[in-house]
Amino acid sequence: MWDYTVKVEEGRAADNGKPSAGAVYRCIYAKDGLMEIPPAFQSPWDFFSESVKRNPKNPMLGRRQIIDGKAGSYSWLTYKEVYDTTLKISSSIRSRGVNPGDRCGIYGANCPEWIIAMEACNGHAITYVPLYDSLGANAVEFIINHAEVSIAFVQESKLPAILICLSKCTSHLKTIVSFGKISDKQKEAAEELGVDCFSWEDFASMGNLDSDLPGRQKKNTCTIMYTSGTTGEPKGVILNNGAFMAEVLSMDQLLLETDKQFSEEDVYFSFLPLAHIFDQIIETYSIYRGSSIGFWQGDVRYLIEDLLVLKPTIFCGVPRVYDRIYTGIMDKISAGGSLKKALFQYAYNYKLRNLEKGLKQEEASPLLDKLVFDKIKQGFGGRVRLMLSGAAPLPKHIEEFLRVTCCCLLSQGYGLTESCGGCFTSIANVYPMIGTVGVPMTTIEARLESVPEMGYDALSSVPRGEICLRGTTLFSGYHKRQDLTEGVVVDGWFHTGDIGEWQPNGAMKIIDRKKNIFKLSQGEYVAVESIESTYSRCSLVTSIWVYGNSFESFLVAVVVPERKALEDWAANNEVKGDLKSLCSNSNARKYFLDELNGTGKGYNLRGFEMLRAVHLEPIPFDIDRDLITPTFKLKRPQLLKYYKASKMIG
Repeated sequence: MWDYTVKVEEGRAADNGKPSAGAVYRCIYAKDGLMEIPPAFQSPWDFFSESVKRNPKNPMLGRRQIIDGKAGSYSWLTYKEVYDTTLKISSSIRSRGVNPGDRCGIYGANCPEWIIAMEACNGHAITYVPLYDSLGANAVEFIINHAEVSIAFVQESKLPAILICLSKCTSHLKTIVSFGKISDKQKEAAEELGVDCFSWEDFASMGNLDSDLPGRQKKNTCTIMYTSGTTGEPKGVILNNGAFMAEVLSMDQLLLETDKQFSEEDVYFSFLPLAHIFDQIIETYSIYRGSSIGFWQGDVRYLIEDLLVLKPTIFCGVPRVYDRIYTGIMDKISAGGSLKKALFQYAYNYKLRNLEKGLKQEEASPLLDKLVFDKIKQGFGGRVRLMLSGAAPLPKHIEEFLRVTCCCLLSQGYGLTESCGGCFTSIANVYPMIGTVGVPMTTIEARLESVPEMGYDALSSVPRGEICLRGTTLFSGYHKRQDLTEGVVVDGWFHTGDIGEWQPNGAMKIIDRKKNIFKLSQGEYVAVESIESTYSRCSLVTSIWVYGNSFESFLVAVVVPERKALEDWAANNEVKGDLKSLCSNSNARKYFLDELNGTGKGYNLRGFEMLRAVHLEPIPFDIDRDLITPTFKLKRPQLLKYYKASKMIG
């Protein structure tokens, strides 16, 4: 019955207080066993060094040249040039008394120096610890101390942030290396605390090309990656070399089986944070295949410009990025007049029907691709052949839109830091996988576990339950937190906290989150993420947080309005005032409430899932107020505390 997965173990009934669990499945491409790493590979360093041998002159890392304050064309370092610099940097690291197994922090936005520091660590079996570019000084201080970081590579503009917390980090941290320059004043401030500082150029010049590399093993810790989480302190996810390499090789295997592997001809656009596992895996895969990586400038205002200058062939995004792209394109289509709108809708419906009939992307409507959709393709530089989406499920209407209009393959996946990135991925060019996160990677076995309190039964005819994983790409535990590890890894199965539903073709659909559920006073359970996803489809909304509890019978929402929509309402109703005063206008709140509930009814939300009240928030949910994580997930306990204190909710 299932086209893309195979059953390898039967389910089991509930027993001794443990809930029932469904059958265990593997991807069809791993039906005879999970993918194994070839013996020649012991560390991601081997991917890099082999690529250098094959492609020494191929462009590897590129960034735009700044001339007279303006960004020009991309300037490239070849694989051999990057390799030589990496050897110098790694030998300098060792000269500072940093040995295999020690920890090295990397703090800053994506750039060539980030990758070089990472590869220098890989070459000497030093564990690298990304420090989130979007985390404040307190979290940076916590991670440096918790991971016992002894050397840190830091973006020039981040040096002040690290110097502020340096006095509390000196028990282990003894060396700071800037990605660029470092001022005498900054050096003096650090040296007073016993920490030596170097510019990138000075540090590289201290190294040499002929230092011996130590032995490396699959079981060595590759990285400790801290996840911000939605509650409590960051957790350090330990990923070993074996898990990291298996993830990269599984991606290669699936692309080989279903589409086309990356090659020396491909160019990847690096803008998703390298501090997160998703982008690290994609960039390491690009290096493994000898592809080129072009970095954005690090400023969202110039993101599209960077994209157009680079003209990448591979583009990765997260749902928030694709949602903005979708909204921007739809706004342009709406403003283009009724004739253009009608032509677009005709082309869209025609191509969608052909995709639904099973035609491949390039066969569905080649003429309309050229006449109608080519402008959208040009918006990504004109050469993108593969789009990937990860971090969270992509809303179905956005996935459909991208598949129809972008004239390239789109594959969305699902994963966590604990699964070393993707553990499920949709098969390229298989349209029926739309709305799902696809099938298990070739390194993973998956099953569902029943969640009786939410009404999810893993043994029913439509199996639903918590997604549980085992395999070779899972983490080794949480650093110094065995208690947290034992809370999520039970009998060898990692419990993700996400609720999934197996589809008839063997794909997985994410339908809920185990933790984000509460009961209203009348006893109804509310799956809040699903409801927020529905209300987010209202065009008036930028962000929304829905809240309820067991003492009340209704839901309320805090909404960050789409500014133009609110200003248009004000103009039509002759209401004057700035954004803050418009947000506090009771008629504006009623208008938004009615529109949101109209959206809810249109998508068949039940009565108790409708909103009783809406509060409009002029300031977007942000990291500075601790309301969202760096991957834009809502931090619910913090939102509740913040808006209770501001009297927006009772």
